[in-house]
Amino acid sequence: MNATLQKFGYPAGLVREYRHWAVLLRPAQVTLGALVLAALSNVTAFSALPPAAFTELHQVTGDIEAGLSRFQPHDRINYLMLMMVDPHVHFHVLPRYAVAQQFAGVSFADAGWPGPPDLKSATALGEAQFNSLRDSLTSCWPTS
Repeated sequence: MNATLQKFGYPAGLVREYRHWAVLLRPAQVTLGALVLAALSNVTAFSALPPAAFTELHQVTGDIEAGLSRFQPHDRINYLMLMMVDPHVHFHVLPRYAVAQQFAGVSFADAGWPGPPDLKSATALGEAQFNSLRDSLTSCWPTS
C-alpha cells in the first residue's frame, strides 16, 4: 500500500478495488459522494503506470459514473489529478450539484458551483456517517 492510499483511508474507505485501482470514499466530502480513484502501484507519474492500468481505467471510470448516478443524480463529474501533496497517481472524483444535497440528515453544498470545485469547503463526517455513506455508495456500484 502506498502512502497516498493510506492517507485517503484505504482500506476502511474502500468502495471497490480493481486489479490496478482502488475507489475510496474521500474523507473530506467536498461534494456528496466525493471519491478518490487511486492507483494501487507505487508510481508517481501517470505515464509510469503499466498499460493494463490504462485499459482498466475505462471500466473503472464507467463504474464510477454508473455508481454515482445510481446513488445520487448529479449535474456533472469532475476528475482532478492534482498530485500536489500526495505523490502517488490518483484522481479526486467530484460529483457536482447545482443545489445542495442531503444525506443522513447532513446538507452538502457544492460551494464552487458552477465554477471549479472549492476543495477547501468540505463537509466533515463522523465515523458512522462516513461508514453509512461508503456502504450506500458500495450498494450502488456495478457488479461487473
